Amino acid sequence: MALFSLLVAILVERLKLLPSGWQFDSLMTRYQKQFWDSQSLKSEFGVAMAIVLPALFVLVISFLLDGIMFDLFSLLFWVLIAIICFSHQTLRSVFKQYIQAACRGDVQACYRYAGELDSTDCLDVVDEQDLGRKVGQTVAWINYRYYGAVALYLIFLGPVGAILYCTVRFYSEYNSKNKLEMPLVDPLQMLFDWLPSRIFSFGYVLSGQFSEGLSAWRKYGLSVKIDAKTIVTYTAVAAESLPEAGAAPLSVQSTLALLALSKRNFVLLLTLVSVLTIFGFVS
Repeated sequence: MALFSLLVAILVERLKLLPSGWQFDSLMTRYQKQFWDSQSLKSEFGVAMAIVLPALFVLVISFLLDGIMFDLFSLLFWVLIAIICFSHQTLRSVFKQYIQAACRGDVQACYRYAGELDSTDCLDVVDEQDLGRKVGQTVAWINYRYYGAVALYLIFLGPVGAILYCTVRFYSEYNSKNKLEMPLVDPLQMLFDWLPSRIFSFGYVLSGQFSEGLSAWRKYGLSVKIDAKTIVTYTAVAAESLPEAGAAPLSVQSTLALLALSKRNFVLLLTLVSVLTIFGFVS
């Protein structure tokens, strides 16, 4: 189920078939406005309930569908959850606008779109080449946080795990963007990212320059206290040879190189899932 769900979700996401209102962040925004307010999210109990309820709902549905029609409905439910969790057309649109701005030489627009890609992090660059490297790191991070980590949770913990991770991610970003001080969110995000970030960043090592990538991974990945973003971005940069010159604009050369590395890494992940499925380690 995991492999089939991932393949269908990737296809739907690439073809932009899922309406924006059904994508995960849109659904969570409506859920947040309907059931919670800033006051209720100031307590640990309120935050815990807000995070757990979506996963609990998915768990109940999964239990009710188990065994019906030779698990056909369970398979369809897996596919639905995977599609919802993997569709992020807003991010794709912003990245496309960044590339288009770079190609037409609009540096100011590049800076604006680069800031929109990861609004939780301050964009601190000195020139166009540095901008390209920074956006490349952001692309590697987005590829992990919105696709790689979700895929790992879906593979090993099913739809419940994927929804739980995405919910924690949503509230972590909600907390950061609105400058709230919600309890539990940041520690939970760090906990949920600790192992997947190390697994996924090791994929960058295998997909790129092994010796340089491994040195960076050992430096950051083996440290308990290093955050997930540092591990993912620094390992990605170390594992990919960033171009010094080329036909593409300076602000996208490094970005495109790290994007290619991210794509190879995700293909590697799908290949490993296929092998594990064949040998029966993944259902």
